[in-house]
Amino acid sequence: MGSSSKKKKDKQKDFKRPKLKVGKEKPKASNFTDTSFKSKSITLNQQSLSVSAPAASTQFAHNIALLTSRSDSQRRDSLGYLTTSIANHSRKTPLPQPVNVIMPRLFPLFLDGSNSVRGQLVRLLQALPPDDIEEHVEHMLLYIRAGMTHLSAEIRGSSMDILRWVLGSCGQSLVSCAGGWVKTLNSFLAMLGWPNELTVASWSSTKGSMGKSGEGKAFVKALNVLTLLLQAGLTEGGGKGEVSEPKINSFPLVDLSQHMLPTRSNCYAYLNLFGSPSSEENRVYEDLDDRRQVFRACFQEAAKKGLLAAKQEGGEVGRAASAVQKVMMAGMVYQD
Repeated sequence: MGSSSKKKKDKQKDFKRPKLKVGKEKPKASNFTDTSFKSKSITLNQQSLSVSAPAASTQFAHNIALLTSRSDSQRRDSLGYLTTSIANHSRKTPLPQPVNVIMPRLFPLFLDGSNSVRGQLVRLLQALPPDDIEEHVEHMLLYIRAGMTHLSAEIRGSSMDILRWVLGSCGQSLVSCAGGWVKTLNSFLAMLGWPNELTVASWSSTKGSMGKSGEGKAFVKALNVLTLLLQAGLTEGGGKGEVSEPKINSFPLVDLSQHMLPTRSNCYAYLNLFGSPSSEENRVYEDLDDRRQVFRACFQEAAKKGLLAAKQEGGEVGRAASAVQKVMMAGMVYQD
């Protein structure tokens, strides 16, 4: 009997509330941990306590490396830093990193899935020196044409913004590089839904990604950029960077500019003397008459039909189509 009553008392202790008395501390719990200690110092491995900030060139190179980050915000912030640094940099002094190092890091961002990243990319491209862009136009067009035929409407719109900037900076270099004339026009016709003999064989659908009435603004933007492309490729002095021959009295010399030293490197690249045979799409069309001849043979009829249908819609689409037709008529010198 004595052992059973003791067990009952032990069990009741768990449910018995202790009586608190004035002046005495509350009893501590059984799992109490003493946290009254204080640490005088904390040592971290590889901790940098440099007083001076990193140099501007170091920060510039670091932000270039961050362009391949997986974070959208990190890529956007890095582009913003580069844009501010280049815009505030003096044109008389070289950049912390040459354009040849910057441009290859920017090309993959043409197809970036983030709208904010692509928008900041366009602002960065506009801040770059135009004279340093010409040698990168051919490589740049590979990503621009991929964006023009992309499934995403936002990426197609960004590719139009980039192409507009390239045409404004060095349009003559764009239409004169390998594939810059025929392939770019093929991408335009496929995007606008104007099939021709070259695009029908490579596209299963004849309706383009921007040929829908619901995408009116994107369609107008594409027509405006097409106007700039035709102006650069079909008209005299249409592309920026094409210097007209000065009108001076050079008698008895004839065609003096044709006998001067070339102003750019590899001036005979269009002859393809040592390269493999190129197709019609990859051929270089530096001569204005050659570009007109190719346009008349491969693109003129498809463009006429597409522009006629666009003009019938009226509104902004009709006005943009009329501007394209006006430039095409001035370049090809034909009568409707």
